[in-house]
Amino acid sequence: MTRLGKDDVAKLSARPETRDETAAKVGAAFVNGELDASSRAIAEEIFRLMVRDAEVRVRKALADSLKESRLVPHDVAFSLAMDVSEVAEPILIHSQVLTDADLVEIIEARPGPSRVAVARRPAVSATVADALVETRDEKAVATLVNNPGAEVSEKTFGAILDAFPASDPVKRNLAHRSRLPVRVAERLVTMVSERLREHLVTHHELPPDVAADLVLQSREKAALDIIAGGMSQGDVDGLVDQLHANGRLTPSIILRALCVGDLMFFESAIARLAGVPVANVHRLIIDEGPLGLKELYRASGLPGEMFPALRVAIDVVREMAFDGGPDDRERFRSRAIERILTQFEDLGAGNLDYLLARIGGKTAEATASPPA
Repeated sequence: MTRLGKDDVAKLSARPETRDETAAKVGAAFVNGELDASSRAIAEEIFRLMVRDAEVRVRKALADSLKESRLVPHDVAFSLAMDVSEVAEPILIHSQVLTDADLVEIIEARPGPSRVAVARRPAVSATVADALVETRDEKAVATLVNNPGAEVSEKTFGAILDAFPASDPVKRNLAHRSRLPVRVAERLVTMVSERLREHLVTHHELPPDVAADLVLQSREKAALDIIAGGMSQGDVDGLVDQLHANGRLTPSIILRALCVGDLMFFESAIARLAGVPVANVHRLIIDEGPLGLKELYRASGLPGEMFPALRVAIDVVREMAFDGGPDDRERFRSRAIERILTQFEDLGAGNLDYLLARIGGKTAEATASPPA
């Protein structure tokens, strides 16, 4: 075991370049378990002297050497964490001695780089994440959502979108998280789409209604792509509720879902609009004849103009086995569109976007009349 000698203690009153060497030396010996019991006690007192050193370089050397130690006294770690950012950063990022309560106190007291450092910790609890979001510090929050080790609740994700609707760094980092709650992902898609609409109108001189159509197509595709990634019935029902509450559960997204084989979304959407259980919708679609479907559609309040196309798509559902895989999804989509276009040749186009745009144009002018 190593003992601290008189020379080491004497260097504490020497030049800064000597003191920072001493900080590094004593810190390394302490962390590596090289000190005997009496020397460990002396080392801890040395640390308490060094956290008050006038020279930043000395305090930084101490912080660098102690950042990953679980044995450093709490008061020493906390003092270093409350220091200037150059000293505090390694402790804030790495130290496991600091508690969540410590980190929340530091977040409230030390704005700027210290908050960013906390957001970079390998693991950030939901309590600490909430404290960071409450500061409305854009850089810290962008760092937080970019951290895969950060525990962020769906409620907190919602608060982030509320607080930073125009922040590209925050939205970009949110978009790149490996997984987002489905309702958060749909909100994010909508926010990005609105920015796209503004750009199309202002930079490309597109009429607002044309830009809106393009944005709607992009938004609906993205929302359904989220579901295609594999969602539970509960997730899909939650997304449908959110879309309905915000006026985004459109006839076109419902028909689009059916045409690309997203039966779970389609059934949930019809059930939500008609006010019936999803299981009832499934039975009507798969097992019942067209009369039952017609009554269900009438109850949903969807435009009667769209019913013939939807009925053709459901016929394709009944005829084809859809396993949900990407190849089967594309096969289903192509066949459904082909069948619908064959029946409605007057639409005169061979792609789903054009079909939905034409149907959307008609339904916008129509009332919710019952299907023929």
